[in-house]
Amino acid sequence: MSIEAGKFKQLVTENTLRGCQLFVGLPPGDISAIAAFVVPKQLDKGDYLFREGDPSEGFYVVQKGGINVHRVGTGGKEQVIHIFRPIESFAEATLASEGGYPGDARATESSAVLLVPKRDFVDLLRKRPELSLRMLGSMSQHLRVIVGLLDDLTLKDIETRLANWLLKQCPRPMSNGAVEIKLDRTKRVLAAEMGITSETLSRTLAKFRDHKLLRVSGKTIVITQPRKLDALLRKHLGEI
Repeated sequence: MSIEAGKFKQLVTENTLRGCQLFVGLPPGDISAIAAFVVPKQLDKGDYLFREGDPSEGFYVVQKGGINVHRVGTGGKEQVIHIFRPIESFAEATLASEGGYPGDARATESSAVLLVPKRDFVDLLRKRPELSLRMLGSMSQHLRVIVGLLDDLTLKDIETRLANWLLKQCPRPMSNGAVEIKLDRTKRVLAAEMGITSETLSRTLAKFRDHKLLRVSGKTIVITQPRKLDALLRKHLGEI
């Protein structure tokens, strides 16, 4: 690799880290120091980054694509915890544990990630203890995601889960006009995130379509009446 190519690669890496919530506001020198020891990894669609129980090498920051972090139950059913997208970090909790990764991580498409090695980063934390507070903040965000997932799976019926997800994709404040949503994942993956089958998702979308709440064409969903869908969601939640 030429000197110029090496510098460009370093700048791209620093840019990714700077945009990640975990590192926002860090001095340029710290960003450069972290960029110097991260390890870039390329994955094809379906490639596994790690499996549940694998020894932790460190945590990751997504540069391109998507990483599906999930667990597989005893019956072989896959429960998606979260799909991480560019500049999101994940698996930070393994830095503070001797155990392995708590789930599986698989690329949903051609992806690029940055591995932040455990040993190098822990050494940096010892020198910069304020970074530890950032780590706690990042892990608390992931915990909120998991709590929200449990809430969806245990307290909400399928129609409520789907309505809730659709409305989260709408801009705020809520408008009277139609809202177009471009799915960044397959319907199978979306169904897995909601803890349902693809067939159940399709039936529920069809039910909403029959009530003229939305239209579906391929990976495009148009919510025709966002406020009406929001009112139905509030009614359902009030009945739970």
